[in-house]
Amino acid sequence: MVMYAGKLVLAPMVRAGELPTRLMALSHGADLVWSPEIIDKKLIQCIRKENTALQTVDYVVPSKVQARPETLVFRTYPKLESSKLIFQIGSASPDLATQAALKVINDVNGIDINAGCPKHFSVHSGMGSALLRTPDTLCLILKELVKNVGNPHSKPISVKIRLLDTKEDTLQLVTRLCATGITNLTVHCRKTEMRNREQPITDYIAEIYEICRANKVSLIVNGAIRNRSHFHDLQTNHWKNTHIGGMIAECAERDPTVFDCTTNLSEDGLPWVTTCREFVQWATKFDNHVGNTKYMLTRIVPGKSKFFQYFAHCKSSEEINFVLTQLNKDGSAQTDPSEYLQNCRAQEKALKNANTNTKQKRKQTDHTGCDAKKQKVLPPPADV
Repeated sequence: MVMYAGKLVLAPMVRAGELPTRLMALSHGADLVWSPEIIDKKLIQCIRKENTALQTVDYVVPSKVQARPETLVFRTYPKLESSKLIFQIGSASPDLATQAALKVINDVNGIDINAGCPKHFSVHSGMGSALLRTPDTLCLILKELVKNVGNPHSKPISVKIRLLDTKEDTLQLVTRLCATGITNLTVHCRKTEMRNREQPITDYIAEIYEICRANKVSLIVNGAIRNRSHFHDLQTNHWKNTHIGGMIAECAERDPTVFDCTTNLSEDGLPWVTTCREFVQWATKFDNHVGNTKYMLTRIVPGKSKFFQYFAHCKSSEEINFVLTQLNKDGSAQTDPSEYLQNCRAQEKALKNANTNTKQKRKQTDHTGCDAKKQKVLPPPADV
């Protein structure tokens, strides 16, 4: 059984929380990692495949068109993630949540329900933070997961929420959630309408903790935690409770090494350069989707750096790795990779044009052949 109490964990982050980020966070001391939120209906469509080349377990949606590749939805690397991976599901249906959880339960170490994200991709159809407005539905989802997934497989069920409008409403909701049989509650200490630049509300964490403790539920706090040193300071001097865990999101997105007791410093150059290099190694090793790799690099690399734009212009792993070879320890460029990227785009355009011309010629040939078949064959003239 996963134990959450007092742990420092990686938050569920769409796009940012893919396999390379999770493995990098674990290698730098994260106690647990959350998967990105995956919608129940999408997960139910998946089939499980063992990827022998990467030694991963992949969940993919088969293509309906024979020529197109299958869609990778989720990938885990059991060798490093075993016993440390919590899978987050987006759902507003007890039945669909259960079906989705049963799909992956043997490859993960716990199931978490997203009831905190306020973004559209989460709140549509009543999911994400929209569940805070339908607590009966949220509680039913958790009860069904505990009964049909958690207990039979000896795996913990948890939920991540935000604060409600008032302290009283929040404490009432926490009481209801803790009575569903969940093992852990994560509280993002901001209200739904608040943005991450706003300071989290931590005035009544102690009261939330007491409700959790009385129900044998652990508590993890999310919101503006910078790194492990900051987390220990919060436990000791602010929360005054080492049993409360912490969850890092934005700071881990910018630098997955923040779980280390020490930080990336000096002898290897600028911290972001070291982080950037290590992340690309993980992404390359596990064949990460180039779009997700670029997304993370635009979080790791400072916006004022020329490499922010260099990486943004890349369209393949090969291009990303070439640009990386031009990155010096001090953040400067050995040579300007712009010409290389321009040549890549020119080759890409030429190939596209060649393919277009080939298709047009084939279409013209097919069209001519079709017309020929349609021509009416007249009988020979009668002898006069």
